[in-house]
Amino acid sequence: MKRHIILLTATTALLSGCGIYTNYTPAGSVPENLYGEGIATAGDTASLGDTEWRAIFTDPHLRTYIEQALENNTDYRSAQLRVEEAEATLLSAKLAFLPSFALSPQGGMSSFDGAKATWTYSVPVTASWELDIFGRMRNAKKQARALYAQSRDYQQAVRVQLIASVANTYYTLLMLDEQLALSERTAEAWRETVASARALMDAGLYDESGVAQMEATHYSVQTSVVDLKEQINQVENSMALLLAETPRRYERGELSGQTPPEDFSVGIPLRLLANRPDVRSAERSLEAAFYATNQARSNFYPNITLSGSAGWTNSAGSLIINPGKFLVSALGSLTQPLFNRGQNIANLKIAKAQQEEARLGFQQTLLNAGTEVNDALTAYQSSREKASLLDSQVEALRRAERSTALKMDYGTNTYLEVLTARQTLLSAELSRVANRFAELQSFVNLYQALGGGREE
Repeated sequence: MKRHIILLTATTALLSGCGIYTNYTPAGSVPENLYGEGIATAGDTASLGDTEWRAIFTDPHLRTYIEQALENNTDYRSAQLRVEEAEATLLSAKLAFLPSFALSPQGGMSSFDGAKATWTYSVPVTASWELDIFGRMRNAKKQARALYAQSRDYQQAVRVQLIASVANTYYTLLMLDEQLALSERTAEAWRETVASARALMDAGLYDESGVAQMEATHYSVQTSVVDLKEQINQVENSMALLLAETPRRYERGELSGQTPPEDFSVGIPLRLLANRPDVRSAERSLEAAFYATNQARSNFYPNITLSGSAGWTNSAGSLIINPGKFLVSALGSLTQPLFNRGQNIANLKIAKAQQEEARLGFQQTLLNAGTEVNDALTAYQSSREKASLLDSQVEALRRAERSTALKMDYGTNTYLEVLTARQTLLSAELSRVANRFAELQSFVNLYQALGGGREE
């Protein structure tokens, strides 16, 4: 007995050294300065990505649309079905450790040289059980578990992307609404200016070329209004696709009423390993490839299968007996690969290469995540810095536009100076609205880059 225990222990240690029984070690470190140099990180693990999405997006209309998207979006529902498929695959891998049973009733009738026909039957229950001494099924189960976890990570990635897409689409509508209002006000102002200039021309106080130039500018602004309405319709259609419904008009607030949190932290880069679904998914791929390599190694060792049957039969060798008797049989088999060793070696090389590819893919995904955080944070900070400058610019241009219009009324300025002042003011106002949108969009992108929006 002691010899058997020593032999079993030695065999297990030998197989472990071959990598059959080794377990995957999760990543516990990230590259230094993953977010880039000069970006301060918190001293603890808390980050913006840990905040629940309802605390980030406080607009009631936006909340309703996000909830509707999470319930109805077809991509997200498909991701949920992928989780169910992977869960069933994992269950199948677990059940492979249990013996399989089958009921195999058989019967026949035979007659030799015209003799009386005889009836034979057997009603056995057969069983087969593969002993997983060399880790083939164990590694297959661990691989299936990693793929199941990866499917959940994919679902989370779709969820995070969906929340960010709905938010960005909503903010795009708010930006276009604000730009449309500005363009409509400008078009109305030009309409009044054209009417006044035409009255002055009829009184002989203004020339026709100036009136024609103002009319052309008025038509240009009106064209912009039509273009903006078309863009709003297109964005609303995009929202309808995200919410998995037919196109309609969406109720919404105002761009000025959107206030993202001002005090937040990006957290430590190590937190991306837990927060980012795509990073976790890439690591799951590496884990699955690790166990696939272990499984390829186990193919070099024999398969040991125990089988047997038990049941009633009236056929005992060359004898036929009535009534039937209970028959039990048991068999053990060992299958050692001989002529397919070259194929097993090739499969192991393939598995190792795929594991290295998965490792490089995980490394690149992590670097991409750090770059996305840097891009989004830099864009957010830049938009915040430009906001006050654009406010001052718009205020200065408004004063200039009023002054230029007054001087034209008194004949000291030409229509070209008024046209330039108003066009410059409109451009600055549109730029300020676009910058406000860029601030909100970069904040959403930063929230997404840090892994925010995942299901807890």
